Amino acid sequence: MGVEAHARGNEVRLAGESVPVELARNVLEQLYGVLRSGRGVHERDVGAAIEMVVERPSVKLNEVYEDVLGSVGARRPIRAKNLSQRRYVESIRTHDVTVCIGPAGTGKTYLAMAMAIAALNRKEVSRVILTRPAVEAGERLGFLPGDLTEKVDPYMRPLYDALHDMMDFEKIGRLTERGVIEVAPLAFMRGRTLNDSFVILD
Repeated sequence: MGVEAHARGNEVRLAGESVPVELARNVLEQLYGVLRSGRGVHERDVGAAIEMVVERPSVKLNEVYEDVLGSVGARRPIRAKNLSQRRYVESIRTHDVTVCIGPAGTGKTYLAMAMAIAALNRKEVSRVILTRPAVEAGERLGFLPGDLTEKVDPYMRPLYDALHDMMDFEKIGRLTERGVIEVAPLAFMRGRTLNDSFVILD
């Protein structure tokens, strides 16, 4: 940020031009607030916090990092890790259709899955449909054995991975048997009626 920070005891002295110093102070005070609320702050969180405050000085880090997906019932809290993820979550919450693009590993599928499970737990939707194209990534897999589910299972693995991270296997099995959670290849989605559904097209 172009600011020098000198720490002595419980004091931090910032030196530099007035605008960057004020931003740095904002970052530090907000991170202290995050710590006081009981959440940990790691090195990557500091970098993300700096980016967020520089991009939007009025941002409230406590609101960004709050457990926005508390009703998922996952083994650990699921939170947006940066401003982009927070915007994505808010967009899903306030719009019927949200389109998200970005590099691999940025939480697109995972956060969408968390929002879907949260909506299901709150009874805002009656079923969750997960779909993606059954497309090989350059390699030739040939004919896969088994029924339809077994054939498309390798292509659906990223969706299952996110799902299993949020729910236990028995519950997923029960909901899948009842058709509350459905995993289907995109090719079989044409003509479907999707009332009261949360659909993730990955």
